[in-house]
Amino acid sequence: MTTSLNTLTKSGESTEASVYDRYAAASKQVEPALCCPVQYAGQYLKVVPQEIIEKDYGCGDPSAWVNEGDTVLDLGSGAGKLCYIMSQVVGPQGNVIGVDCNAEMLKLSRKYRDEVAGKIGYSNVDFRYGLIQDLQLDLDLLSARLAKNPVQSSSDWIAGRRLEEQLRKERPLIADNTIDCVVSNCVLNLVCQKDRLQLFAEIFRVLKRGGRAVISDIVSDETVPDHMQQDGNLWSGCLSGAFREDLFLEAFADAGFHGIMIAKRQAEPWQTIEGIEFRSMTVIAWKGKDGPCLERHQAVVYKGPFRRVEDDDGHMFVRGQRMAVCDKLTRLIQLPPYVGMFETIEPHQEIPLNVAESYDCQRLKVRDPRETKGPGYDVTIAASGACCDADEPCC
Repeated sequence: MTTSLNTLTKSGESTEASVYDRYAAASKQVEPALCCPVQYAGQYLKVVPQEIIEKDYGCGDPSAWVNEGDTVLDLGSGAGKLCYIMSQVVGPQGNVIGVDCNAEMLKLSRKYRDEVAGKIGYSNVDFRYGLIQDLQLDLDLLSARLAKNPVQSSSDWIAGRRLEEQLRKERPLIADNTIDCVVSNCVLNLVCQKDRLQLFAEIFRVLKRGGRAVISDIVSDETVPDHMQQDGNLWSGCLSGAFREDLFLEAFADAGFHGIMIAKRQAEPWQTIEGIEFRSMTVIAWKGKDGPCLERHQAVVYKGPFRRVEDDDGHMFVRGQRMAVCDKLTRLIQLPPYVGMFETIEPHQEIPLNVAESYDCQRLKVRDPRETKGPGYDVTIAASGACCDADEPCC
């Protein structure tokens, strides 16, 4: 049944076919020019088989932002090198899931799973067969079902579509809100243009609240023209499908992420074609700004160094000013990646969540100190030396 699925893939758009064929070949024969070279932490490579090291391709190392105990999802896991690196980073309490739609690459990555587990002393890696833009559909399950009921007519095809929806709902490849960190290494650019909104929506769906996406990919400094995008060799080579670097960041914002930042950007271009620069860039984005906006008389003070900053939702923070914010935003800016940027000011008299009223976060408002302190405020630190640092003499 794998052969039938591969045939369907190859009969699609020329760029999709070129991607599948090229990476299938690269799983058997090393192709050094397939992507730009990356330096990985040497201590993690010691347990990774040489065949995987030679036949794995990427443009960055998102494992640097993975934490111990994380459940990590690697989109387009290929030969599995990044997954086996991260398996050591997350440790025995963590888990790593690799997803790839290339059967040949998947076979290579699965080949060494027991061997690597034996070397590190635990097994925490799983490789799954699926499309990264459709993380609900388990292609192994679909293959097994279709093998019993092969598609031989249009009515069979319609039944197959219903089967897909049933599998997505009842046995999803990756369930909602189950992943701490989604990573990818030079793969998002290979997804065809029409599937990219769904791709980012799927990344957002599978992440837990407070989870993050760490994506290394090839970006361009200009819009890639259509004639280059139609070139299967350039597309499969991680070039003509590159996101324009500013639009890459916007794609995360449009999907609902916050705290979006460039973690690493290659200074010199990896390649230049028709005057367009292509380079590696790693972006981090966070999930968790959803939820109601409630008024609890809270304020935050942006500490600088800029005079003012604005977030993706239009909240303006002026340096040194007590800006009025909702409870949700007050909690959010105390978490990564905002740690250390703001001082939070809680009301002297707490307003319970169950009685807090809705707050219009679109208003740009400076919070009057009296609003936070409340009526009848009269608090002074007693002359007991409490105002002094315990390690420093008082003035």
